Amino acid sequence: MTELEKYYNKFNEDHRLTTRHGQVEFTTSMKYIHDFIPDGTHIRILDVGAGTGRYSVALAQEGHSVTAVELVPRNLAVLESKHANVNCWPGNALDLHFLQDATFDMTLLFGPLYHLHTEAERLQAFAEARRVTKKGGIILAAYVMNEYSVITYCFKQNHIRECMENHTLTEDFHTISGSGDLYSYLRVEDIDVLNRKSGLQRIKLIAADGPADYMRQTLNAMDEETFRLFLRYHLANCERPELLGASSHTVDILRN
Repeated sequence: MTELEKYYNKFNEDHRLTTRHGQVEFTTSMKYIHDFIPDGTHIRILDVGAGTGRYSVALAQEGHSVTAVELVPRNLAVLESKHANVNCWPGNALDLHFLQDATFDMTLLFGPLYHLHTEAERLQAFAEARRVTKKGGIILAAYVMNEYSVITYCFKQNHIRECMENHTLTEDFHTISGSGDLYSYLRVEDIDVLNRKSGLQRIKLIAADGPADYMRQTLNAMDEETFRLFLRYHLANCERPELLGASSHTVDILRN
């Protein structure tokens, strides 16, 4: 069993996306997914790294034809147990050989790029996504951001000296991750480089959850009306460039 499998065997992804901070991420991502689905139509969607199916199931329930690919057997079993109308495959973002070329109108990469540590791996994931997505189709790719990691893990949780001593941070505080680490963390300029090298056309880059992950206790203490106002604030501002780099997650929205 890989470290990734061990981690997700203990991690409750379904619960995360139903917490207040998780709702911000899910609501925002779904809003932008819907922005690229023509009104009154049903499309073919591929969800790579589908986890336990939070997005796959919701989109299938809307009537879309959804195919989910998931690496972790436990996650795939949970997704299949939901008996949603989702076509499920075991697999990973680097090799989608079981899927035909130019099949999907939209492809979601809402997890794989968190766990790929080299540029070559990330570009391979994009190459596979491009191959199976129709020309002119939409690819949404999510990242975990560097400054979020440094602020929360290094400073808030007080691991900064340990990280400096272990040389897991550069002099300008960019995280250094390798194959033994669960996550890799990027900056906006890193995402820009991948965007150019992948040959995909950026439509927009959004802060999927903005400040929400820093505000977990505050969000949990809000009454429903105040939380709805926070969601309105976030959706009105999640494309602002000054918020992108400090967000926990960003989503790059790309055209094939």
